[in-house]
Amino acid sequence: MLFGYIGAKVPAVIVFGDSTVDSGNNNYIKTLAKSNFQPYGRDFPGGKPTGRFCNGRLVTDFISEAFGIKQTIPAYLDPAYGIQDFATGVSFASAATGYDNLTSHAMSVIPMWKELEYFKEYQKKLFSFMGKNNANNMLREALYLISLGTNDFIENYFINPAGRRVQFTLEEYSNYLIGISESFIRELYNLGARKISLGGLPPMGCLPILRSINRGACRADCNKLARDFDGKSMALAAKLNKQLTGIKIVFLNVYNPALQVINNPQAYGFESVAVACCGTGTIELSYLCNRDNPFTCVDANKYVFWDAVHPTEKLYHIVADHLMKTTLAELV
Repeated sequence: MLFGYIGAKVPAVIVFGDSTVDSGNNNYIKTLAKSNFQPYGRDFPGGKPTGRFCNGRLVTDFISEAFGIKQTIPAYLDPAYGIQDFATGVSFASAATGYDNLTSHAMSVIPMWKELEYFKEYQKKLFSFMGKNNANNMLREALYLISLGTNDFIENYFINPAGRRVQFTLEEYSNYLIGISESFIRELYNLGARKISLGGLPPMGCLPILRSINRGACRADCNKLARDFDGKSMALAAKLNKQLTGIKIVFLNVYNPALQVINNPQAYGFESVAVACCGTGTIELSYLCNRDNPFTCVDANKYVFWDAVHPTEKLYHIVADHLMKTTLAELV
């Protein structure tokens, strides 16, 4: 068992979010936001491109394994899996989505409200599969992982000139997203969720795609935005822990462990941090990151980032280990 966490009290990991936790749902919808082709997945068991935006497994896969459940979390829309597989963990996540419906609309991906509808559908299947009492017990003890927000800011605020910045200041937009996050968590609570982990934002300014337009340096303004939004998310978690009886919301700080690696990559065995493994490592992701690109690196373990936006499996592993030893240790 990974990390040696024995006797865990979490029977399933249920995932909502974006490409950082999408294990292949976008394969089954009409969108350009896909990664079900090589070299994606080249280090995944069997070398299979599953639709994960990574060379291998995701942080959620490692967390599931650390709880002693299973090594990978399947995508809900994948017809190769059924309710027996989903009963111990499932991902409803969709790459390129966000809290904001306008974000998901831009790339024709699954919006948050639809992820929640899929969860309700899943609940009904679970009731039929294991009986209502057993299903409700499982749903109460399961860990719900939420990972969202990066796309809202990068795609829908900074890049799109007709996006939300026409309506909102950055502070107003942050508060708008926190309001959506609160509504989502309250609805999950009403549907029986009690152990919820609210994922924070990564150091967005250090993504290769942003460094490539900033002379190779991290964008300090984007990193500050991530820290500020994390502060709002932590305050939301504290507020809801007080207001909702029996709930346990933990905030997952992914910013600090990721930034530690970015600031001192050699200490973790990395050789490249400013550019990614795939292609030139500056702008490639999704269809620009393909098996015919002659520049793709040989050993992804030497790279912090796999494509211009997404981490390598190795960084996800490091972050998952940190989360299990800190925040998620409370739920073991």
